[in-house]
Amino acid sequence: MKIDVLVAEIGSTTTLVNAFAHVEADHPVFFGQGQAPTSVLDGDVRIGLEGAIRDLCKKTSVDSIEYTEMLATSSAAGGLKMTVHGLVYDMTAKAAKEAALGAGAIIHQVTAGRLRRTDLERIREIRPNLIMIAGGVDYGERDTAIANAEAIRAMELPIPVIYAGNVENQEEMRLIFKDAKAPLYLVENVYPKIDQLNVEPARKVIQEAFEHHIIQAPGMEHVRDLVNGPIIPTPGAVMECGKLLYEQIGDLVILDVGGATTDLHSVTVGSEEIARILVSPEPIAKRTVEGDLGVYVNMHNIIEIIGKEKLEEELGFSVDAVTESYKAVPETKQEFLFVQRLAQEAVLKATERHAGKIRYVYGPSGRSTLAEGKDLSQVKYIIGTGGALTRLPDRIEMMKAIAQHNKNGTLLFPNEEAKILVDDDYIMASLGVLSKTHKRAALYFLEKSLKLSLL
Repeated sequence: MKIDVLVAEIGSTTTLVNAFAHVEADHPVFFGQGQAPTSVLDGDVRIGLEGAIRDLCKKTSVDSIEYTEMLATSSAAGGLKMTVHGLVYDMTAKAAKEAALGAGAIIHQVTAGRLRRTDLERIREIRPNLIMIAGGVDYGERDTAIANAEAIRAMELPIPVIYAGNVENQEEMRLIFKDAKAPLYLVENVYPKIDQLNVEPARKVIQEAFEHHIIQAPGMEHVRDLVNGPIIPTPGAVMECGKLLYEQIGDLVILDVGGATTDLHSVTVGSEEIARILVSPEPIAKRTVEGDLGVYVNMHNIIEIIGKEKLEEELGFSVDAVTESYKAVPETKQEFLFVQRLAQEAVLKATERHAGKIRYVYGPSGRSTLAEGKDLSQVKYIIGTGGALTRLPDRIEMMKAIAQHNKNGTLLFPNEEAKILVDDDYIMASLGVLSKTHKRAALYFLEKSLKLSLL
């Protein structure tokens, strides 16, 4: 069988392939999906990819699959591990962190100011895929970023460095990293002026650097034998999909509750009223990842957040009995009820941590109103993707509960008018990378999966 595009999602445990045909036609076809265990830890990513293709053939009753293009998203080999180093935590360090998260990175370290010996030792222990240095507005403070670059260069690490700080330092950076073991990427400043974020150029370069260097990760060396198109981090692909949707339907959030983490992506400008009282700027496209909110690997964290006694009172059965038998995918009625309650808590807590809030400050002239964090009040659509929010029976109610969770009105949450959409085909990550080469086809498949009119 000849198809146009295969998109692989190379996860930490499972590899999926989605097959698309007639991608340049008016009515492209989602041919089918196959999956197999990821084989990166076995030393060769191709084993899992080929297994997923065989599974696709079996499910679609064809002998073999031939494809013109194969694209990929990957969170295998530890995903995109980064460390981020800025000048002031709430300014350049935060801006660099936003750029890295939006590109799909897993951030293992954020520092502000000059790197100490303990910071440098931590970088060596983490062994990140990329190191990002920022610091100073354009034509402002220079010395901290230069000192940090020199300290990192002296470590002789075979790790690419992205410099996204004061533009006046770029020539210095070229000299510092001349003849280094890995390349230096120079991009526009992520914080060029006070209260101005500029994260998109850095995000693009982070994804390009990831694509270039992921093929050197253990087990990933042969990925280019099969994948001949873009490879981007899986969370970054979901963000690409979110930005594509934003162009069509406006302000939105995308929630992905997983077994280990909960990701929330928002693409929204927010309201002018809140913008006037915002303490510090926020990016239009923002991603947060909550490493303690997972409904399988981290289920005990969520049980603790809810309270075990309260959870048992709500559910009417022993939590211990369920956790002993539960194996990632719920099967019994009790397991479904248990996982749905955990997923509900993950949705609410992740939204609380992602969204901003109103704060009142009292001074000599009376009470002042300030806003901190991301304003989600103008969001028109709340979209669920990932296993929990595309497969659990009460997924719609879980997302509707977000607006009802803002009882005192001080949280900058979406309101009850926001529409709930579900990624029924569970293909938003695949469509994010597909949009890089076939934008119209990606929109067509999004339209089908979300049951929306986009074209």
